[in-house]
Amino acid sequence: MTNHIFFDLDHTIWDFDRNAEETLQELYQLYSLKDIGLHSADAFIEVYTRNNHALWADYHLGKISKEFLRETRFSKTFADMGIEVNRVPRSFEDDYVRICPTKTNLFPHAHETLTYLSAKYKLHLISNGFQESTEMKVEKTGLGRYFRTVVISECVGCNKPDKAIFEHALAGAGATVSESLMIGDSIEADIRGAQAFGMKAIFFNPEGKEKPEDVKHEIVELRELMEIL
Repeated sequence: MTNHIFFDLDHTIWDFDRNAEETLQELYQLYSLKDIGLHSADAFIEVYTRNNHALWADYHLGKISKEFLRETRFSKTFADMGIEVNRVPRSFEDDYVRICPTKTNLFPHAHETLTYLSAKYKLHLISNGFQESTEMKVEKTGLGRYFRTVVISECVGCNKPDKAIFEHALAGAGATVSESLMIGDSIEADIRGAQAFGMKAIFFNPEGKEKPEDVKHEIVELRELMEIL
């Protein structure tokens, strides 16, 4: 019987790509990127999103550091778009990190779904995000009221899918594996990480990606959780 539900934050509740796009549209104007040769904000955002997703996938698996991720995602994006390094605004990454976590776009029905679930279950967050930005996202969106515990990988010292972070999260929640459920968007970090630990898992798949055979359960909208839980 499920008593504890553990949620991922970015790309599952907090709409990372939408919030990043808003931030980058603002920075495109602030830094007048058109003047250094970036003639399309949308093209810049598309390349950044591809690079950022690839770097985060490596970060989940412990292949790169936080510092490398932050140093690389924009430098590679500017380089991919043909901008020489001496023309890249030096404070661009700092401004992005400062502004993006203040954005409050969530996936549809997030508050409605979490209100419903928090009345029936004990809810928790397990995020592979960085401490300062994760705490700001939770505060600015008002999500904190739903979750009894918030586990941030940077504080624990390991990332999902490492079983150690699941052990830490369940111990802090006072939960057993058999009564716990993980919900997230990352097959490797959230779903296979939880399954390898013995937890049930639901794949949040709003983009309709192909579901691997070893992933048993998926939803495309958060509100589906109100029907199945």
